[in-house]
Amino acid sequence: MFNPIILDEDKSEGSVEIGGENEGEESEEPDKILIIDPDSEELDFNHSKLTKLENLEPLTQIRRLCFTWNLIKKIENLDTLTSLVELELRDNQIMTIENLDALVNLKFLDLSFNRIKKIEGLDSLLNLQRLFISSNKILKIENISHLANLTTLELGDNKIREIENLEGLEKLNYLYLGKNKITKIENLESLKDLTLLSLQSNRITKIENIEELKKLNELYLSENGIMCIEGIGNCPELTTLDLANNKIKKIQNMDHLENLEEFWMNNNEIEDWSTLESLKANKKLQTVYLENNPIAKDPNYRRKIMLLLPWLEQLDATLCKRKTGQQWKE
Repeated sequence: MFNPIILDEDKSEGSVEIGGENEGEESEEPDKILIIDPDSEELDFNHSKLTKLENLEPLTQIRRLCFTWNLIKKIENLDTLTSLVELELRDNQIMTIENLDALVNLKFLDLSFNRIKKIEGLDSLLNLQRLFISSNKILKIENISHLANLTTLELGDNKIREIENLEGLEKLNYLYLGKNKITKIENLESLKDLTLLSLQSNRITKIENIEELKKLNELYLSENGIMCIEGIGNCPELTTLDLANNKIKKIQNMDHLENLEEFWMNNNEIEDWSTLESLKANKKLQTVYLENNPIAKDPNYRRKIMLLLPWLEQLDATLCKRKTGQQWKE
């Protein structure tokens, strides 16, 4: 049970006690008593076996509350916490997003690892900047288009089948939709400030519809069914491209990626050495992963790649040996 906040007249005027209902009774693991200041701006109730949110009214100055790893089933009794800026409720048993209307100053909300099926109850959170609802049971992206100040949206590890209803999120920089059931990249045209897009572990077969994402720095598409490198012609700012664990046989359409530093292509179907020639144009490449491709079975695999791309700093999981300031030599 939640350890209630109890004002104690015998204590100093600026203190609050948090104690269990069974305090004073003999038990194998007695509840801990925490002394806190009601004017605290930050409190962490991580892993406290709490089952309910209640008796938080004394915290009139609170800006950050953390209730991770508890047994909370319902969002409630937060109406007086209008000063709250960050609220963490990850790893609980919450099923519904509700009772957040009073938190008009909230900028950070984490509801990951709960049992939520629907995105709702966010109508009043117009100042929200970072929203995390990963590892739930969400079926659809909805009811967030009014969150105009949102910069980070994390909806990974849900049951989402379609990228939709993102209009209005023009300030969004980071979008995480990995480990869902998405079959197509679409409806991203309005996200012109997006710098990171993660769609790992979905059912995507084609790189498409990202022409408007000209500021994109990081693109993560590993563990899909992609067969061809394409559709990135208007993404010249890419520094990281992750295409690991797909069905790609040829490296192509990457000559224009002058800023590319990280290229993950392991666990694909690259068997023709000549296809690696195209990487000569990517002079800023620092790390390349090509292990578990057919070419990696060549006994001279590492030597051949280093001769082809002597400026590499890391090949697969191994750093490239060379003297400081020099390129690799035989």
